[in-house]
Amino acid sequence: MPHVLTLIAPAGALVPAHLAAARGALSALGAVLETPEWLAEGEAADLPFEDLSPDQAVAAARVALNGALVDLLAQPAEGRRKKLLLADMDSTVVTSETLDELAAAAGLKERVSAITARAMNGELDFKAALRERVAMLEGLPQSALEETWQATEAMPGAATLVATMRAHGAHTALVSGGFTFFTGRVAERMGFHEHHSNTLLLEGGQLTGRVAEPILDKDAKLAALKRLAAARGLSLAESCAVGDGANDLPMIQAAGLGVAFRAKPAVQAAARHIVTHGDLSALLFAQGYRREEFSKG
Repeated sequence: MPHVLTLIAPAGALVPAHLAAARGALSALGAVLETPEWLAEGEAADLPFEDLSPDQAVAAARVALNGALVDLLAQPAEGRRKKLLLADMDSTVVTSETLDELAAAAGLKERVSAITARAMNGELDFKAALRERVAMLEGLPQSALEETWQATEAMPGAATLVATMRAHGAHTALVSGGFTFFTGRVAERMGFHEHHSNTLLLEGGQLTGRVAEPILDKDAKLAALKRLAAARGLSLAESCAVGDGANDLPMIQAAGLGVAFRAKPAVQAAARHIVTHGDLSALLFAQGYRREEFSKG
């Protein structure tokens, strides 16, 4: 079968009735189907099909599932396992926005978070918004960075995603509009091969309110995807990219498997693949990995 629809839900939430509904919806549109295959009982399953486009398959299945907490990703069956992973950090590989949490130490979280939300939804220029937020933190002691790091938590499934793809020969990179202080630590904890981000400028043990130029933005993320793929002789079709904000969208759209993960509305509207209910292990199921093939992060 040339295509596969993968259904993914929180553990235990995917039931045979969901698969039956999806099969019925695709069949009604003339698709030829094979028997569904469980990747993890109650959590993820593949539904191979042909004679229907991936977009049509997702749309039809979504209507048939009628609001069920199930993520749907349809793609060509061939070449599903990717050899390159690029991941955003904030609200993707970690659960928080580290800049917003850093601003909390200055009593400015609400103001900074409001700017972050608009920038991540594509309503503000990313570079200008980053400079504005960092300027508010002038004079904040360097110790606030360490305090913020100690409170930073990994997104469920993140370490497993990186470990499993590495175990199967993929190169992994953390590419963030955040800061090297955090990406270096996250990359080490999660097992990424490399990390790229922005640098907060410090002087006398305090934040200067400035960020080093050039700023890593959406164009730099896309450039990183292209550069890392080319360096390994890979096509972009062999890559996977994941993020939640507008600055992630170009790399998400360019990657073979580009996933908007619990993303802002504008990003979901423009991405081919959306994961809202599952954790980051959904990206492994999307690549056809079975639960028993997962590596521990």
